[in-house]
Formats: sequence, structure tokens, C-alpha cells
Amino acid sequence: MTLYDQLPALLIAVPLFTAPIAYLLRAHGLPWAAATAAVVMTFIISCSIAATVIGGETIVYEMGGWPAPYGIVLHIDALSALLAMLVTGSSAAALIFGAKSLADEVGEEIAPSFFAAWILCTAGLTGMVVTGDAFNIFVFMEISSLSTYILVSAGPDRRALVATYRYIVMGTIGATFYLIGVGFLYMSTGTLNTMDLAARLGDVTELRPVLVAAGFITVGLALKAAIFPLHSWMPNAYTFAPNVVTVFIAAASAKVSLYVMMRIDYAIFYKNIPNHELQLALLLAPMAILALFAGSMLAIYERNLKRLLAYSSVAQVGYIALGIAMSSVAGLTGAIVHMFNHGVIKGGMFMAVACLALRYRSVNIANLAGAGRAMPWTMAAFVIGGLGLIGVPLTPGFISKWYLVLGALEQGGFGAFLVMVILASSLLAVIYVWKVIEVAYFKEPRANAAPIEGEAPLVMLIPTWIVVLTGIWLGINSYVPVTLATLGAETLLGAR
Repeated sequence: MTLYDQLPALLIAVPLFTAPIAYLLRAHGLPWAAATAAVVMTFIISCSIAATVIGGETIVYEMGGWPAPYGIVLHIDALSALLAMLVTGSSAAALIFGAKSLADEVGEEIAPSFFAAWILCTAGLTGMVVTGDAFNIFVFMEISSLSTYILVSAGPDRRALVATYRYIVMGTIGATFYLIGVGFLYMSTGTLNTMDLAARLGDVTELRPVLVAAGFITVGLALKAAIFPLHSWMPNAYTFAPNVVTVFIAAASAKVSLYVMMRIDYAIFYKNIPNHELQLALLLAPMAILALFAGSMLAIYERNLKRLLAYSSVAQVGYIALGIAMSSVAGLTGAIVHMFNHGVIKGGMFMAVACLALRYRSVNIANLAGAGRAMPWTMAAFVIGGLGLIGVPLTPGFISKWYLVLGALEQGGFGAFLVMVILASSLLAVIYVWKVIEVAYFKEPRANAAPIEGEAPLVMLIPTWIVVLTGIWLGINSYVPVTLATLGAETLLGAR
């Protein structure tokens, strides 16, 4: 086998083996350098894999040469390749961007363990995306969760510890629910390989354990993904984590749980439980609609910029859940594209927030009066991201919402209502984005406010604008995410 054939394994092996190395490095800057090199390499690998599967190919890598279902396999198709690019790309961008910011927020004492946890988080999230084994999804879920708790707790505000505790409690409940569901599936089929599970469930005559498994897994993953009203861990985790950590987890963390939900509900349950698409819609659609309005309303009345964007993420997760509930190629395509596009949008916006926090030493919206004049490039990046949240044409948010609208129109009479819901939620996004713009551009700083040093350093500003320009490009030329998302949606629904 050539080195290229080993890329699926290297996607996980590179960060896993780099993590202990980063922990052992004690010299200033070396843990960050090791972490950055590892995640950049995994991003390059994920892009190479995506270039292979965009033609419709599926990569199945047998670990140790053991065939499925007896051995553990990595299963990478268009959908998993797209999510792998999101996870590794957001991790790399955040680390490159955070070289200066992390130096201020994370002390030298904990830097080795912090960056080791960062690498493990990347490995865990990537592993959840590419593994073809239902139990290994749980293993990687725990790796990513435990490392994320460390990253969030490293925040300079002591309230980060309380936020981490709530995150641990809610995350543990979600993971436990998932594991209980997997246990019921194993009891019914005797296998954990996802492809084998889908095949064997068709021969199961007693469906009650399978229905219980579907309920536990879907609710557990909904909690991990922070679908309203199971979102209570998200606002504080985003608010009190170090700014660069928020960039990473806001871009990727919840999206991976939503990916697993799609993968299991459609690849395993969809074909084997009668009317499962209706059951899934009855659970997810009301939660999604509530998320769109509740998340947006909470964002409108929020005074802390990071918390505002966290509540915005609650609403944006609602769009993804709504697409999942539609059970159509267009709806699932919209959900998958929005996972990717929202990751790019929100990652860029939280980068801009980190730039503002570096100069203003505050993310209270009232304290950012005049930021549009003091930090024009930073605020311009934030505004472009805000336009993406709204779904303005030529932004990535417009592309994903367009497919969601197409999916809604396929739902018959109820579809018109869903279109109205999507448009109304977009209008609410205008309000909370404008709220920040009004303060930054049209209000004067307080007389006793300390003078601002100027724009953020170029080491932070350049990566921010690279992410923002990537978003603009995805709004103009969306071939890669839309093609991968469409292939993924067709595969999930059995249309390919």
C-alpha cells in the first residue's frame, strides 16, 4: 500500500500521536507549534480525501487489515469528508489565529496540557466523522468531550469553571443516552459496524428495543448538538471559554453531533423502522422551529457579544435540525451545507470578537461604541459574517437557506409555513446583527473610555480575513460544499 492509501488512518493517527509530544514540550511556543503542525497536516489530508470522494467514491479503510464487521473500519464518503474538512480546517485556522490571543489568555504553566487537549479534541471530532463503528463513535465522542472540558475551563474568567461543570453534566447525559441506544442495537443485532447494523436490522422481528435505541440515540445527540430546549450548556461554554477555543468549538463541535444524528437516523433507522422519517420529523421539527425563534429572541436582548453569538448558534442549529427533519434530498442538502457554511461564518465572527476583546478588554456590546472607526477592518469582518447569518445573497448563508427553502417547498401545504418560518427567523437575525452595528458605527465612546490602540495585530487580522474571504467565495462558488452535501444526502436517503 502507498502512503496515499494510508491517509484515512493518518487523519486520526497524526493528532493522536502528536498530543503526548505537545504535552512533553515545555519550551515557550513549542506546544503551540506542535499542535498547529499536527492540525494543519490533518487539514491537508482531509482536503486530499475530499478531492477523491467528490466524484462519488467511498473510502473504506480496514484497521489492521481486519475486514468488517469483525474489525474496525474507517468509512469516508462525501458527507464525512466535508465534515472532516470543517473540523480540521476550523481547528487549524483557530490555532494560527490564536498565537497571540492564547498567549494572553492561557498561561505558560498550562500551555502543554492545553495544546495537547486541543489536538485530542481535533482527533476526537474527526474520529466521530470518519469511523464506521457505532461504539467507536462513542469512544471518539468521549475523547473530544473530555478535551473540550479542559479547553473551556482554561478561560481567564472563573465562571469558566461553572460553565465547564454544566457542560460536563449535560454532555455526560447526552453521551450516556447515546451509549444506551447503541447497547440496545447491539442486543438486537450482535454487531456494532454501522453498515452491518443497517443490514441486520432488516431481519429483526422485535422492533421495540430498536425503537428505544432510536429514541435514546436521537435525544442524546440532540443534547450534544444543543438543539433547543437542550441548549443550556452552550451559551456559558461559548462565553467564558478562551476566545480562540470559542472559535473552534462554535465552528465544529455541535455540527459533528448533528452529523452523527443524520448518519445513524438515516443510514440505520430510516430503512428499518416503519415511518421513522415521520417520527423524526415530529421530534425535530417543533424543536427546530422553537430554536429559530427562541435563539434569535434571546440574541436580540443579550448584552454580551459572545453570548449573543452563542444564542445565534442555537437558532442556526435550528436551521440544520429543520433540514434533517424534512427527509428529502433538498432538505438534507440544505442542512449539510449549512453545517459547513455556518462553521465558516461563525468561526470568522468569533475571530473578529477575539480581536475586539484584545483591544477593548471587554465584549460587552455597550463598551464597543465607536469600534467601527477604531477597528474598521475587524468590524468589517464581523459585519460580513453577520450578513451571512442573515442569508444575504453572495454570502454562504444564502446558499444553505436557499436549499432549505427548496426542501420546505417539497413538503406540500406545510412547506409554505416552513418557508415563512425561515424568512421570519432571518429577519430576526437582522435585528441582533444591526444591534451590534449600531453601537459600533453610530454611537460615540464614553468620555471616560480608555483610548484604543488601533487595529488588531496582523497575525490575528490576516487569518480572520482569510476565513471571511473564504465565506464570500463559498457564497459565489459553492461547488465543493454543495456537491459533497448533495452526494451525502443522496447516500443517506438511498438515492445513490
